[in-house]
Amino acid sequence: MKKRVFTGAATAIVTPMNENGVDYESYGRLIEWQIEQGINAIVTCGTTGESSTLTDEEHRAVMKYAVEKVNGRVPVIAGTGSNDTAYAIDLTEYACEIGADAMLVVTPYYNKATQNGLIETFTMIADRSTKPIILYNVPSRTGVNIAPKTCQALAEHPNIVAIKEASGNISQIAEIAHLCGDKLDIYSGNDDQIVPLLALGGIGVISVLSNVMPKETVEICDRWFKGDVAGSAKLQLDLIPFINSLFCEVNPIPVKAAVAAMGYGENYLRLPLTRMESQNREKMLGLMKELGIKLG
Repeated sequence: MKKRVFTGAATAIVTPMNENGVDYESYGRLIEWQIEQGINAIVTCGTTGESSTLTDEEHRAVMKYAVEKVNGRVPVIAGTGSNDTAYAIDLTEYACEIGADAMLVVTPYYNKATQNGLIETFTMIADRSTKPIILYNVPSRTGVNIAPKTCQALAEHPNIVAIKEASGNISQIAEIAHLCGDKLDIYSGNDDQIVPLLALGGIGVISVLSNVMPKETVEICDRWFKGDVAGSAKLQLDLIPFINSLFCEVNPIPVKAAVAAMGYGENYLRLPLTRMESQNREKMLGLMKELGIKLG
């Protein structure tokens, strides 16, 4: 079996910002709170971290800050994917140098590579990495899906250890689990499908929900691993209304509003993302109050 990056829940953490740039003070407090709440890993510079509008300098600085702030307490997974393979390799090599524990590498977006192109791209990145690679499949954003047989081929690479599956296609995920076995760990990329993926042999979630409710997201996984399937499912189902509110507009618009309401920075996003619509925000904040989430 390959080296496992983490088991349980990892937060695809937001990047607090303001008009002057990245708000590192708020970012640091959010990271500390996540660790205090028992999160199993931190994913920096992913989709939720608005990596696509970070400058190259910011992207590197945010990854480095997260690694140094966490200081080995939990794994730090750096988002280093790009639609430019050469740039993804460059970011991956940098993240390895600064001490990230693993890389999250999204399928090249917009270019819509063929399956052979995906195999060549991920293989090239993995060849240049000294740390484990987690594939990231989110076709609704990238326009391309990693097919199960492509996962099977990539799982033969010693550095490609897992996949974050956010296709929403349970049948496809079952096929990946069947074809890859213990050569490829599976993480849910959708907060409303944590339990179904655990039932298919998944080992956790890379979560948006855990930005706001890290303890509860970890508990969904912990209950499952302890054999409390009904308890795990109940907690997931109880949180469905709030999960839905976090995705009523494109991620990370709602979660950025949520963490800002909790006191972690401003509700500031970079265009083309805009602030959450007021009616949606009020509904989400109402659900947060019902769940007992402390607002700043």
